[in-house]
Amino acid sequence: MALALALSVSLLSGTALKSQTKSTSDKSYEQLIFSVRGPDLYRAHCAACHGLDGKGSGPIATELKTRPADLTALAQKNGGKFPAERIQKFVSGDNPSLLAHGPREMPIWGPIFHQIEEDQDFGNVRLQNLIKYLATIQK
Repeated sequence: MALALALSVSLLSGTALKSQTKSTSDKSYEQLIFSVRGPDLYRAHCAACHGLDGKGSGPIATELKTRPADLTALAQKNGGKFPAERIQKFVSGDNPSLLAHGPREMPIWGPIFHQIEEDQDFGNVRLQNLIKYLATIQK
């Protein structure tokens, strides 16, 4: 079960690291990795666990010890206001209090978002666009 998650994360991370040697002529790769669009980032990095609909029912969700969060209910669980700052810190790994509660199953995408290009860093743009996309899928 954890092996499936580790394999998926490893494949995604390995693909991101290989991007520095990949040709930009491979359009499917370019679309998946180099995109800064929120929906593209979600499909590439989040949907395996959270599902295309964001409700926590991705193809590897059943393999996880903890069920992935329903990302469409984040605002609902926060008094009707989308918790953008909290979600950003969670995704980027910038919330040290999360580490105090033991290991987390969700990969930290912030460092990966920052390491995609050789000459420019669009990591913060990717992170902001992903957060904006998550805000659009709220119930």
